[in-house]
Order: sequence, then structure tokens, then C-alpha cells
Amino acid sequence: MTGRPITLRLRIQDPVPGVTYSLQDKKNHPVGPVVSGDGPLAFDVPLSVAPGPRFLGEFVRSEGPTRRFVYIAIGTSAGDYGSTWTRRAKIDIHTLPAELLALALEGAVLEVLLPGRARDGGPACATVVPLEGWRLAD
Repeated sequence: MTGRPITLRLRIQDPVPGVTYSLQDKKNHPVGPVVSGDGPLAFDVPLSVAPGPRFLGEFVRSEGPTRRFVYIAIGTSAGDYGSTWTRRAKIDIHTLPAELLALALEGAVLEVLLPGRARDGGPACATVVPLEGWRLAD
């Protein structure tokens, strides 16, 4: 992986309790599965940034010439084959503000707060719109 390393934190505010969530790598394998409880979940995503900026790494997915995103796998997609859920949440990273990206390149962790539930009451999926914009993690 070329470029300079950064860390993005994906924080799910209100995940559905008892459901397995994980990051999903480029080969569609679940990485770091956890079962949600009553509180928020968070995943730290290591990646690197090359000039452009170009986002690179095992978790970075692409769509078209500019869209870059990370998947959170849910239920069977996260390796829990007994789950009633088979979903993925797509979190865009190509829209990171330049000033925050500059801070991340200096070692800051950037965080985004995501909704945990879809309109049907199940886990939020498809392209997930953050509850708040990207910010510096505490």
C-alpha cells in the first residue's frame, strides 16, 4: 500500500442489539466482527492517502472514477450465518473535507457518526448518510 497512513473511525450510534457487524475487505470477507449490545459500535479503518487525494487500502472500495467508500457488513455478510439480516452499509470517504484530511495526515483520527437503523427498524444499509459530518475523534 503506497501513500501516507491515516485512520478513520466509523461510529454507529444506535445499532440493532444482537446483530453482528464488521468491516468488509476488498474480497468481501468480514474483518473484526462484533455483536452489538445496547451502546454504540465503532470500527477503526486503516487506509492510506496518495496525492490527488487517492484513498488506498484493504477496505477502500471504488465506484466510478472518484467515488471511494468503505463497507460495514451486517448479519450474514459479517459472518453470522444464523442471522436474519444480510446487509451492508456503504460509507463514503471521498467527500472528506481537505482541512480534516490534512489533520489526519498529521496523525489525527477522523470520525463520523452513523445511524444504526433503517426506516424498517433493521440495521441501516445501502449508502448511509452520516448523522453529523466528519470531525476529529475525541
